[in-house]
Amino acid sequence: MTKLIPFMVAALLGCGTINTSKENIKESQVAAMQQSMLLGKFKKADLLQQPYAAWFEPRYEQFKPNTKAIETIKENINDYEITIFMGTWCGDSKRETPRFFKILDETGYNLDNLTAIAVDYSKSTPEKYEEKVDLDRVPTIIFYKNGKEVNRFVEFAQESLEEDIAKIVSGKDYKNSYAE
Repeated sequence: MTKLIPFMVAALLGCGTINTSKENIKESQVAAMQQSMLLGKFKKADLLQQPYAAWFEPRYEQFKPNTKAIETIKENINDYEITIFMGTWCGDSKRETPRFFKILDETGYNLDNLTAIAVDYSKSTPEKYEEKVDLDRVPTIIFYKNGKEVNRFVEFAQESLEEDIAKIVSGKDYKNSYAE
């Protein structure tokens, strides 16, 4: 039962902007949830370790991206530096992060140009990485060119993750659901 508590809390909170209050959750429950949470900068290899591998590996293996979108991404993605903010507690992050890494792997993207950051329920990190960007939801994937933000993917796809990324890196018109 105690192992279910973090998952129930995460399911109730979702991944969007929610004011989480620790007043309603016992301190021991908060501590247990934080122990199973990845926080701060991480590498793909961290997601291949338990407890994250339990959801990362099957979703990575099952994902079959659109080959046309992959070709478009492959032609353009190396012009970009990318930062992904995600939460290991978040259902949307658990869906999109394995797909994102599979897309990067299939396009041969240099992972040295990727910054991956895991956040807590309030979308924050001990190092305050999130303060440099307007982060309301996870996952958020930010694409930079020549040091300037070009566009971002936020929470869920408009078409599919790979088609959305293909639009972003090829310079086509793209707006995530929360863009003004």
